Amino acid sequence: MPNTTVCPLAKKCGGCQLQNLSYPEQLHFKQATAIRLLGRFGHVEEILGMDDPYHYRNKVQAAFGVNRQGQIISGVYQSASHRIVPVSDCLIEDKVADRIIVTIRKLLKSFKIRPYDEDTGRGTLRHVLVRRGRRSGEILVVLVTAHGMLPGKRNFVRALLQQHPDITTVVQNINAGQTSLVLGAHSEVLYGPGYIREQLGDFTFRISPRAFYQINPVQTEVLYRTALEYAGLTGTETVVDAYCGTGTIGIFASRDAARVIGVENNRDAVRDAISNAKANRADNVRFYTADASDFLQGMAKAGEHADVVILDPPRAGSDERFLSAVTTVAPERVVYVSCNPETLARDLGYLTRHGYRVERMQPVDMFPHTEHIETVCLLVLRNPVTHINIDVDVEEMVQDKRGLATYEQIKDYVLEHSGLKVSSLYIAQVKQKYGIIERENYNKPKSEDARQPQCPLEKERAITEALKHFGML
Repeated sequence: MPNTTVCPLAKKCGGCQLQNLSYPEQLHFKQATAIRLLGRFGHVEEILGMDDPYHYRNKVQAAFGVNRQGQIISGVYQSASHRIVPVSDCLIEDKVADRIIVTIRKLLKSFKIRPYDEDTGRGTLRHVLVRRGRRSGEILVVLVTAHGMLPGKRNFVRALLQQHPDITTVVQNINAGQTSLVLGAHSEVLYGPGYIREQLGDFTFRISPRAFYQINPVQTEVLYRTALEYAGLTGTETVVDAYCGTGTIGIFASRDAARVIGVENNRDAVRDAISNAKANRADNVRFYTADASDFLQGMAKAGEHADVVILDPPRAGSDERFLSAVTTVAPERVVYVSCNPETLARDLGYLTRHGYRVERMQPVDMFPHTEHIETVCLLVLRNPVTHINIDVDVEEMVQDKRGLATYEQIKDYVLEHSGLKVSSLYIAQVKQKYGIIERENYNKPKSEDARQPQCPLEKERAITEALKHFGML
């Protein structure tokens, strides 16, 4: 049975590859694909679909340009091209987000803001990104520009808010590179706090412009409930949440685990993750900015043990270095959350050849009308052994694996070159000042009113010199 709700832009856009099929037929197609790719590892459960598979995307981004008639257009890039397909409303995108983008497009001319032309290097606005919290209702608008100049930006934001007073925050992101990436490294908050908060399950999460956050909130809860069920936590386990993003899975797991270690290489996401853990009083969670493969290799080398490893890698999947480290750390259970069954099959092949067996596999339809399939897999160690836990300072270990100096190396350098003795607390304060520490200070006072000793200026200068010597500044 063909789909009776077909987008008029289907052939031009190419984003929704399956919308010619009815939704039950789409689920059947995805189930068959999952079985074809993963069936050799065991039974594949029936895919979990949506009751309402429309307007589920809480993150909408639009490219801006000019058509042949000189009119400003906004929309999506045509599949396998760099041509913009004009879009005012989309069947899978949040309706409010689409309306905000249309308003921005209409405002540009009166404020003499031109879309950026990649060929000539002229113009200003490249993209607009909108995130909307389904339960909180908060809205984040990101104006991506090719340079820092945005003519009349305060008045522009004021005009936008007049038409959409429900907007929570507006951010200008600067992307000056010749790149296919939407966002650049630098952002300026034009209105509001620069982030939004959203509820997921019993938790509240902070979402900033560059942080990863699942785009389908309804199915995300289904996905995470499945992952935690597979983790089988009893309250005594050490859990490693690899590729942790803003810490959502790890914080979900924190109530049922002894401790959770989250690892993510996106510094903005880690900053949000730390804030999320504090907001949700997840005191047994620590987050680190590091490459997941390097981090787990470091754990293996240090003799550190994890009972459960949860990994949610990008579409390219994990890599052999990370998977090798998993088998060395040898957790009793591995929960693999995958957005690509092809790379999942490759990685399951490695793990099953190195001591694990696939116990359960559950596909989840996170992206209706597209070919994408999310799958949660549980792997268990075939011959688990008793592990002796070794007390290892994970902060020191991850710094060393990233090629950064440890606290002891910094102390030694300062003593040798200045004759001063400095504490870990002073080093942490200086690192925090320069934005290169992702955890709370050492020896934090128990009372909010307690006074904490501050690093003297002379020692701060010596520590700063040490940080420069080790290439950390």
